[in-house]
Amino acid sequence: MDAPLRFAGFAANALALAALSAPVQAQFGGILNSAARAASSSDDSSSSNGCPKGKSRSSGSRVAGGILGSIAGSAAGSAGGLIAYVPVAAFTDVITASIACKLDPKEQEQAANATVEATRSADETTAAEVGSKSEWTSNTREDVSGSSTVVARDDAAADGRQCITVSDVVIVKGEETRADKRMCRTPPAVRYAIVA
Repeated sequence: MDAPLRFAGFAANALALAALSAPVQAQFGGILNSAARAASSSDDSSSSNGCPKGKSRSSGSRVAGGILGSIAGSAAGSAGGLIAYVPVAAFTDVITASIACKLDPKEQEQAANATVEATRSADETTAAEVGSKSEWTSNTREDVSGSSTVVARDDAAADGRQCITVSDVVIVKGEETRADKRMCRTPPAVRYAIVA
C-alpha cells in the first residue's frame, strides 16, 4: 500500500517539475511579457502616437497594470474590442494631441473644422477676432461635444506673422478636457496653424 502512494507522490512531483520547466510565456499566455514591456517602458509624458500617458507609476504598479491590462485587452478583444484614438495626421496642425486622443477620427474632423471656423477672419490681412467661437456636437457618439474659442491675439510678431491663442474644450461623457494652443499665419495665408 505504501508503494502506490509513493508512486503517486513521485508522479505528482514529476508533473509539477515538468510544468515549471515550461517557459513562463507558455504557462501564462504572454501576460507576463506585456507586463514586462509595461514595466520597462519609459516615463515619458506622451506615448509614440502623441497621446498623453498620464502620471508615471512605480515599477510594481506598471507590472500589475500590464498584467491586468493584458487580461482586460484580451477580454475586450474577444468582445468586440475597445477603441484607442490616435491623432489623424491631416488635423495635427489644427488640433492638439491631448484633444485628438479623446476623439474618434470623425470627431477630430469636426473639432478641426470648428477651429478653422473660429479662426476665420474677414480677409487675409485681418487677424481673427478675440471671442470668436465655434461649437460642435459629435455625429458618431452620444455625449461628445466641443468648442474652439479665440482667447488672445498677438499683433506684435516681429516676422510679420499674426498669432492667436485658441482654447479648445471637449466634453466626452461628462468629462471635460481643455487645451490652449498658439496658432499663427503669415498673410496672405488665410489659415492659422499650430506653432510650438
